[in-house]
Amino acid sequence: MKRLEKILYMGTPEMSAIVLESLILEGYNIVGVVAQCDKPVGRKKILEKVPTKVVAEKYNIPVFQPEKIRLDYEFVKDLNPDLILTLAYGQIVPQGLLDIPRLGCINLHGSLLPKYRGAAPMQYALIEGEKVTGMTLMQMIDKMDAGIMYAKEEVTISEDDTLTTLTSKMTNCAKDLILRTLPLYLDGKLNGEPQDESLVTFCPTIKKEQEHLDLNLDAKKVVNWIRALNDHPGAYLYLDNVKIKIWKARVINDKITKTLGEIISADKNGLIMQGKNGQISLLELQKEGKNKMDYRSFINGNQNLVGKILK
Repeated sequence: MKRLEKILYMGTPEMSAIVLESLILEGYNIVGVVAQCDKPVGRKKILEKVPTKVVAEKYNIPVFQPEKIRLDYEFVKDLNPDLILTLAYGQIVPQGLLDIPRLGCINLHGSLLPKYRGAAPMQYALIEGEKVTGMTLMQMIDKMDAGIMYAKEEVTISEDDTLTTLTSKMTNCAKDLILRTLPLYLDGKLNGEPQDESLVTFCPTIKKEQEHLDLNLDAKKVVNWIRALNDHPGAYLYLDNVKIKIWKARVINDKITKTLGEIISADKNGLIMQGKNGQISLLELQKEGKNKMDYRSFINGNQNLVGKILK
């Protein structure tokens, strides 16, 4: 064991599981994992263990899954951790819990704070067309993502990045950042700095209704929403009252020649839709109840598309 300090890890998704396993393999003393409850997955609603639980059980680490952590954290007192470390846990941690560990509570947040405090920082970095984002190691306090910043690491966002590819980049970034800085934190060598409140922006959870693309937005912003919702849960429009998920698209020009949402062309050169201030090439689509397909396959399976309106 590399360190004796007892660490309680709080996190849920795959990204968090990868970072958890890297800490275990590095020899940190993880005394427990707190995760969200297991959820039914797929059409058959089969109960599936959350990713951090799978990792914890692999290494015989106790797992705790309180439905509401603010009402149920007495078990943490029994574990008596020296430090709590979180990454994408998914619930607000109450002050009573924050007060337990002698070395405090730290969080890996998926933005370069103070920009994009909140639940969906990676999605909003894509929506806003950011070229750079990153991870911030920060102090947890009873105000959302407002604590002292101990360290940051940047990640470049390419034009082709989606939420899936950006999450992969950010996972590697989080792993590198915590493995580099955790020893310094445990040794009291990270002083940190307060956030500039004048630079704070927020990114709330994306609501289900926001998955329906708003074509009144700039064409580039429409494409950015598609990137931010790929590959879960997916952005969509309606064609002849049938939901069509749009997985990949790009703006090809700034022309306005047709009605908003109108399909201008549907041939081997592309499936082109009129946007607010430019035309959008739809590259990957999925009709409700069907598999994802490229635009050529979609055109072959759907006749007389030109002139129809996506809305």
